[in-house]
Amino acid sequence: MTLEEKIGQMTQAEQNALVEVSDIQNLFLGSLLSGGSSDPKAGNSLEAWTDMYDGYQQRAMKSRLGIPLLFGIDAVHGHNNVLGAVIFPHNIGLGCTRNSALVESAARLTAEEVRATGINWTFAPCVTVPRDERWGRTYEGFSESPELVAHLAEAAVRGFQQNDLINPVGVLACAKHFVGDGGTTMGTGNPNREKKRLLDQGDTRLSEAELRRIHLPGYLSAIKAGVGSIMVSYSSWNGVKVSGSKRLLTEILKQELGFEGFLISDYRAIGQITEDFKQAIEISINAGMDMAMEPTDYRRFIKFLIELVNEGRVPMARIDDAVTRILRVKFAMGLMDKRRSPLADRRLHKTFGSARHRKVARACVRQSLVVLKNDKRTLPISKKVNRIHVAGQNADDLGNQCGGWTIDWQGKSGDLTPGGTTILQAIQQTVSVATKITFAKDGSGASGADVGIVVIGETPYAEGRGDREDLSLSTEDLQAITNIKQAGVPVVVILISGRPLIIDEALTQWDAFVAAWLPGTEGAGVTDILFGDYQPTGRLSFSWPRSMAQIPINVGDAHYDPLFEFGFGLTFQGKGFSKGRRVNTRSGSDEI
Repeated sequence: MTLEEKIGQMTQAEQNALVEVSDIQNLFLGSLLSGGSSDPKAGNSLEAWTDMYDGYQQRAMKSRLGIPLLFGIDAVHGHNNVLGAVIFPHNIGLGCTRNSALVESAARLTAEEVRATGINWTFAPCVTVPRDERWGRTYEGFSESPELVAHLAEAAVRGFQQNDLINPVGVLACAKHFVGDGGTTMGTGNPNREKKRLLDQGDTRLSEAELRRIHLPGYLSAIKAGVGSIMVSYSSWNGVKVSGSKRLLTEILKQELGFEGFLISDYRAIGQITEDFKQAIEISINAGMDMAMEPTDYRRFIKFLIELVNEGRVPMARIDDAVTRILRVKFAMGLMDKRRSPLADRRLHKTFGSARHRKVARACVRQSLVVLKNDKRTLPISKKVNRIHVAGQNADDLGNQCGGWTIDWQGKSGDLTPGGTTILQAIQQTVSVATKITFAKDGSGASGADVGIVVIGETPYAEGRGDREDLSLSTEDLQAITNIKQAGVPVVVILISGRPLIIDEALTQWDAFVAAWLPGTEGAGVTDILFGDYQPTGRLSFSWPRSMAQIPINVGDAHYDPLFEFGFGLTFQGKGFSKGRRVNTRSGSDEI
């Protein structure tokens, strides 16, 4: 290979930012990505995605060596960029299932839907350990517990890669974001973005021993499961950008832990190391970065890295190591096998968004729900009551139910994708034909109902835009609950959120309370629990704070006194009787 061909393999460009489509073969690009809102020009359908992928892959095959592309996408809770895909609960909900077999199944079906479009690489699983609920990426983590994260990270990698990278319906997994992204200090978030970040891309201020204890276990288990790629964090460790840390990337991850896959930078992250982009490239590549995610600046990256090698500032041995790692993964995936086409297998279209896939997602939803309060045996609700009054901004909003990283990068409210079921729709489909369902977003008109169900919480966000100083409920949400309570109706509150919110003072008004997290498209998984078709088994994967003054709060803290402790959850026994359970935080196993 020429130097230009090697550096091309180390470069990832954004598909909709290509200066010329011919850059794929002329610059020997090794990879493309579609970022959170980077859709095909022909639209957002399954067919448009498949056609786009095949078109780019055919371009790559025209280069001198004909090396196929790795095409990356953030399929973090299903193939969430594509209309009609099954959207699974975000990781915070999956963490509450504590069910590694279910997490593996969700990842397997996500891989199958990704491969239906031809795409062969997902930037998942996120194995972060969020330690401060104010962080906008909290919902991307399975838990505040390193042990639980490690347990589920291994399962997710197995599912995505189908236990073997050669599997044609598997995708390359990418554990992220190495390392410590969930441990940043409040106020240190990267300020050089469109919105001030409080925690995101900030500085993790821990000793190496603490960094290893809290934030490394997920990577150990991912490597054990054979993960082929790892994404490096935007964040810093004690003031040094991780993307430029040879200690972390080479000495610990590659040499000590024996990681044989390749490292990829986050979106334009290399340029954050220093203002001199060429120098930043020198630092990062020499530190151990193998592939650069340079969505719009890929030409300049290639130019500068060629110069750095020719100037002797980046050794050829480092280039050869990076390319060897990338090509080793491509060989392991079968991409270099001339007898096997790298184009999409369109036979997989017939199962895309299928009832079989939705059935598994529904199981994920019901096992992720955590019942936190159930006074007077309010739950389960009889399907034969005369009238149920439903309220709240999130009761009939599929976009709010799915959260960020859904169709758009930040997600959006409303009816954003076909095939899903809102919680209100699921209630209407579950009760008897004689039961009347009424709905008012503000909770008005509840008088005379047998029970009120209020679905409240957050609206979609992703990454730094979700950083919040105050996690209190909105005035609108509180008023909807008050309106039903004042009508003398028992109140069941369902919280749709990407993290625990502050509810301490309001909780006294609620007869029952269920944390539903961000359940995705299958709202019937919520009603499976509300109406007693399944026993609730979900247990908190995060401690629930009493007030903002308690944040950050994590199990094992010296003065640990949360509103609901890590591992807490109620279940039904007999007719509506609720009993609390907790989880052994060392083993992750359930115990009464």
